[in-house]
Amino acid sequence: MKKLKTSELNRLNVDEYKLSKKLPIIILLDNIRSMHNVGSVFRSSDAFLIEKIILCGFTPRPPHRDIHKTALGATESVDWEYSADIQGTISRLKKNNYIIVGLEQADEQISLEEFIPKSNEKYVIILGNELTGIHEEIMNDLDLCLEIPQYGTKHSLNVSVAAGIMMYHLSKYLKK
Repeated sequence: MKKLKTSELNRLNVDEYKLSKKLPIIILLDNIRSMHNVGSVFRSSDAFLIEKIILCGFTPRPPHRDIHKTALGATESVDWEYSADIQGTISRLKKNNYIIVGLEQADEQISLEEFIPKSNEKYVIILGNELTGIHEEIMNDLDLCLEIPQYGTKHSLNVSVAAGIMMYHLSKYLKK
């Protein structure tokens, strides 16, 4: 066995990426503090051909060297926008037939292991602040709430890790 060189991976260039069919998934980051989390979500979004990222609240926005440090150029390939009004954004997305999914620990949560996305649906995945999660007033706007099962002593995962797990899970079903 040998490691492949970058040139052997046959990855898309940015222009090819922009023209390629994306998965019907929007990642919405609300009040994320860490630029490294934001950059990492961009990088994972590129890897899974995510439709778009929406940055809300005080979430840092490109261009910034600390975002670029972990995104490694994905801010150039992945479409993104900023919204100061998360509830207006959610309302607009619902009108465009997106299913609004919160990644949060809640009383009516569904385990990610049990969730099978439908290939004819479009999804918005909301990830909230690293310390406080999704705002309570946004919880009422969710169509469903998913939780990633955890078996250790910690109560949560890093935002970018959780986002990557979600993207992987959804892509298994939606890329077919």
